[in-house]
Amino acid sequence: MTAPLTPPDQPSSNGPWQTPPKWGGQGGSGGPAGSHSGSAPESQEDWNLRSDLLRAAAVTALVTAAGIGLGLLWLWLAPRVPLISDGTAVFLSDSEGEEAIGADGTFVLLALAFGALSAVLVFLFQRRGGIALVVGLALGALLGSLLAWRLGVWLGPDQDVVAHARAVGKGVVFDAPLQLRAKGALLVWPLVAMAVHLGLTALFAPRDPEQESGVFPGWAAGGPVPGAGSPAGGDAPPVPPAES
Repeated sequence: MTAPLTPPDQPSSNGPWQTPPKWGGQGGSGGPAGSHSGSAPESQEDWNLRSDLLRAAAVTALVTAAGIGLGLLWLWLAPRVPLISDGTAVFLSDSEGEEAIGADGTFVLLALAFGALSAVLVFLFQRRGGIALVVGLALGALLGSLLAWRLGVWLGPDQDVVAHARAVGKGVVFDAPLQLRAKGALLVWPLVAMAVHLGLTALFAPRDPEQESGVFPGWAAGGPVPGAGSPAGGDAPPVPPAES
């Protein structure tokens, strides 16, 4: 009787269920040599998140600064409300005038224009879009509206009507303070900016390539189908034709 070629405590090299050798040499396991599974995707995701946050912060700062332009235009284009004093009280010089609501309408129209313009510029700045970018745009638009409102009021006519009436004298027409009575106008800019930006992203943003589900890369390239061979790794034996 001869001794077996393969020791009983070692698996055969031709076994169908042999565990593949570890990759990467002594320092690696479960992957090719020199690769660190899981670390590269995480670092790439962190980098993408950091870049998105930086772009969103830049958009927020720039859009907020644009509120200075909105405030100056509102101060320049808003109609003035004429007031007059008789020495004891202050009255509207033209009681039938519509200048009181004209300031709100002017602010809304300017906010519509600024919302559409800021959305287009942000889309051209970053066509890929993203939640962080949209949030930064909306936040910057809201802060810009608040800045425009307070800037226009601050640079406008004196807020102390009584002191202003005493300063100009009796029977002299002077301008009323610039006011924004409809505070909902502050939301026009962010709402329009988000709507326009989302519409542009849906229509013109580049699409990510779609991969068919259930298809392995080797199949699409004409490679072998996993598991098509015999358990030993060779080709499956041909099936003889059935006898008629």
